Amino acid sequence: MTRPAFRKIVLGLAIAPLALGLVACGKKGTTDGSTSAPVSSEALAKVPAPAGKTWSDMVEKTAEGGYRIGNPEAPIKLVEYGALSCSHCAKFATDGFGTLRDTYVNSGRVSYEIRFFMLNAYDFPATMLATCSSTEAALPLAEQFWAWQPNMFEKLQAADKSRLEAIQNMPKEQQLPAIAEVSGMTEFFASRGISRDQASACLRDTAKAKALADQTEKAGKDFNITGTPTFLINGNNVGSMEFKELEAKLQEAGAR
Repeated sequence: MTRPAFRKIVLGLAIAPLALGLVACGKKGTTDGSTSAPVSSEALAKVPAPAGKTWSDMVEKTAEGGYRIGNPEAPIKLVEYGALSCSHCAKFATDGFGTLRDTYVNSGRVSYEIRFFMLNAYDFPATMLATCSSTEAALPLAEQFWAWQPNMFEKLQAADKSRLEAIQNMPKEQQLPAIAEVSGMTEFFASRGISRDQASACLRDTAKAKALADQTEKAGKDFNITGTPTFLINGNNVGSMEFKELEAKLQEAGAR
């Protein structure tokens, strides 16, 4: 389905208007509003996790609507604005998330927070389903979705064009479930414990969809997020980059 068609669906859901099409997946380099990452002349000391746990076991939903793992008092606070439909976010998850979690988050020096960003109408059902269960399940489901993401695009390409176009004319409460069904999302999440009934209820939550749209709009205004993945380190927008570049910035900030 074309981007304008998806925009019509999203706006038809009474979701706050988004500049869909003005943001991009995989914008390289720093953004216009980016600032310098913090630099530490000395390596920061590792912080032991609570007895019997690792820091990556510590998960909480933040006031900004994100999902954070790690030491809540970590001196280096990493935030990713990521989209589940973004192939560059999927590459970051594949290439770097394991190292980020095991080497940096589990050191107690870095916390990691994912804030879901709505690039297009794929992201609404994907995010609503990934966050349909417990707080602890959201990030693992997102990581699994990014690994599965190519299958979504294959299913959409193979789908009958008339079926895709018909989604635009459905009642608004049926549109996101229809996108989830035709893209294979419903089946994907069902195989991971989100039953079809549970998925249907989550996808009909238009208040949550609007909240995701509002969070995306706020991210653009507050942090000049113009592409995904874009990273903040201690509140500074350091731009969109691959894991090796981000790892260097974490080390410069003292996680070395």
